[in-house]
Amino acid sequence: MTRTVRGMKAGGVGDEFDRAAASYDRLVAANPGYHRHLRVSARRLRLLRGGEGLRVLDLGCGTGASTAALARAFPRAEIIGVDASDGMLARARAKRWGPRVRFVHARAEDLAAGDLGGPADAVFAAYLLRNCPDPDAALAALRDLLKPGGRIVLHEYSVADSPAARGVWSLVCWGVIIPLGRVVTGRSALYRYLWRSVLEFDGAARLRRRMREAGLENVRTLALGGWQRGIVHTFAGTVPTAPGPR
Repeated sequence: MTRTVRGMKAGGVGDEFDRAAASYDRLVAANPGYHRHLRVSARRLRLLRGGEGLRVLDLGCGTGASTAALARAFPRAEIIGVDASDGMLARARAKRWGPRVRFVHARAEDLAAGDLGGPADAVFAAYLLRNCPDPDAALAALRDLLKPGGRIVLHEYSVADSPAARGVWSLVCWGVIIPLGRVVTGRSALYRYLWRSVLEFDGAARLRRRMREAGLENVRTLALGGWQRGIVHTFAGTVPTAPGPR
């Protein structure tokens, strides 16, 4: 899940995630609303009966914060966390999970449904697409992991459509996130990458177009509150129940 962004070489993003893994949970815990927003987006998959009998993929699971949100929302589902960072995944696996949760080390773009025991009923991807080198290929891969009628939720930064959101994002990054990351980890490369990659990523309208072009329908954006209103969004869509043009 690497992406070339000014100031960081291709391949460097994954290395920085590995280095940050030990302190990552402490840093996100300092972000008001971080875990609550993940839970809100997870519930927006709208799976019935606690996800009973369903397979849910958590792509880009990191240290497991998004996995925990899914497990809380859908305690009866089979949940598979997937991440390309060894360091992040080690932290996730070290936590206490129920028997319905497991983890796989892989790039989301490289997965096939057969690698996971079959296609999924739902995909949740928090802060994933922005880190993929080819967002269109990644969305196509995510779609192909789902059954007909399967649901997908992207929990993602998008500020390109709003000058106000861009300003707030830069202010918070340079006033809080980057200095705090440097203090806690002794490094700032990952947090400077976070700032710039969000600024360079799709606006909400462009991301919805990408989702439709990947063959998803019922595509929509749902707001989140708090200081991240207009900065982090829920993007939802479904796979058609009948095959259509791609």
